Parts: sequence; structure tokens; C-alpha cells
Amino acid sequence: MNLIADFLMAAGAFSVSVYCLVLSRRLRRFTALESAMGGAIAVLSAQVDDMTKALERARSSAQTSASGLEDQVRRAEAAAARLDLILASMHDLPEEASGPVQEPTEDKRLRVVRRRPERTMLRVAE
Repeated sequence: MNLIADFLMAAGAFSVSVYCLVLSRRLRRFTALESAMGGAIAVLSAQVDDMTKALERARSSAQTSASGLEDQVRRAEAAAARLDLILASMHDLPEEASGPVQEPTEDKRLRVVRRRPERTMLRVAE
């Protein structure tokens, strides 16, 4: 019985040593992966910082462009209002001051003249 117990104890010790060997290899791979992951995380963090700065620059540029556009829209609306006022004042002028206006007479008809292409050009095209 002692022999069987010794044999089982030796088999258990051997299996535990194999298990420890497997765990040590896995731990080594994990630490290598962790250092590689740490480097990747550091690079990604730097890229996020750069993108945040670029976003802030773009946001400030967009705000300055928007304020410039708002100013131009206000000026255009003021100019449109002035043009409307000028146009309205033009309607108040007497017709004599604006020049002779010829009203179309009803007895005149519009004539449409259609011309046929010359035959010489058709021959050239053929």
C-alpha cells in the first residue's frame, strides 16, 4: 500500500510541476503582451490627445468662420433692404421721367422666321 501511495504522490508531484511549467509560460506571454499592450495604449493615448487638439483648433476655426458669415449675412440683408427701398422709390417716379414706354399694340403679331439649312452644307456633311 505504501508503494501505491508513493507512486500516486510522485505522479501528483509530476503533474503539479507540469502545471506550474505551463502557468509560468503563460505568465511570461501575458507580461510580454501587457508590455506590448502598454505601448499600444500609450500610442493610442497620444493619438487621442493629438485628435483632441486638432478638434479644438477646428472648432475655433469654425466659430470664427461662423461669426464672419453672420456678419456678411447681416450686411447682405441690410443691402437687400436698401435695394428694396430703392426699387419701391422707383415705382413712385412719374412715367415721363423714366422715358418713353411703348405699349404693344394688339394688331401687331409676332412673326417667326424659320430658315432651312443650305444644301451645300448637307453635301459636305454626307
